[in-house]
Amino acid sequence: MKRGLVVCGFAVLMIASWEIVCRLKIWSPVLLPNPLAVGEYLAQAIRDGTLWQATLVTTKRLLIGYFLSILFGVPLGLLTARFKFAEDTLGVLALGLQTLPSVCWIPLALLWYGQTEGAMLFVVIMGSLWSILIATDNGVRTVPPIYARAASTMGSKNFHTWIKVILPASLPFIVSGMKQGWGFAWRSLMAAEIYVTILTGFGLGHLLHYGRELNAMDQVIGVMLVIITIGLLADKILFSPWEKFLHRRWGTARN
Repeated sequence: MKRGLVVCGFAVLMIASWEIVCRLKIWSPVLLPNPLAVGEYLAQAIRDGTLWQATLVTTKRLLIGYFLSILFGVPLGLLTARFKFAEDTLGVLALGLQTLPSVCWIPLALLWYGQTEGAMLFVVIMGSLWSILIATDNGVRTVPPIYARAASTMGSKNFHTWIKVILPASLPFIVSGMKQGWGFAWRSLMAAEIYVTILTGFGLGHLLHYGRELNAMDQVIGVMLVIITIGLLADKILFSPWEKFLHRRWGTARN
């Protein structure tokens, strides 16, 4: 509760300072729009449905690409943690590709898929897959070996040990990797929507792009605030409760 009040107070202070700077005309309105202008744009975009539609389109693309990244990333991470050959090949490849900025995948996506939804999903998957894979691999390696040996003495072997012991014990670290992958997926999708224009739906990235083209800084700042809000809500609703529960469950929570 206190933390929420502090955040709200800080936000009010920032908005008030922003308003004062705009009224003193220290900055040009093109560079720093008035908070009221941003609020008017958001209100208008909500009324005409533009913001809702763009948010829905972006969220749909993000969720599909992100869950596909989890679907492939977690098994591949388990594979690299289990087999030395996979670690030396796929693991090294993942480390290299994780450092590649998401925007670098866009030319390849356009050549392979054209101006389609497939290009969007490809960029999102390539942007988040490798971080999830690496987090899964690191999570499995942090599990104390005594867990597997104790399970072995009770009759657990091979696949059963991995599914019933190793994977559950590494879940706190895997969830942290999923949280990081969510952030990479967001960045990848925004880059894709800014540079790839398709007729099947205009997302938040497209609104950012059009705001830049029209020099409409109120639109640019407004859309950025919406993106930040969605990211905070996703963290508080999806990841934080799950992460805290797993850390408490496995005794890794901070006192």
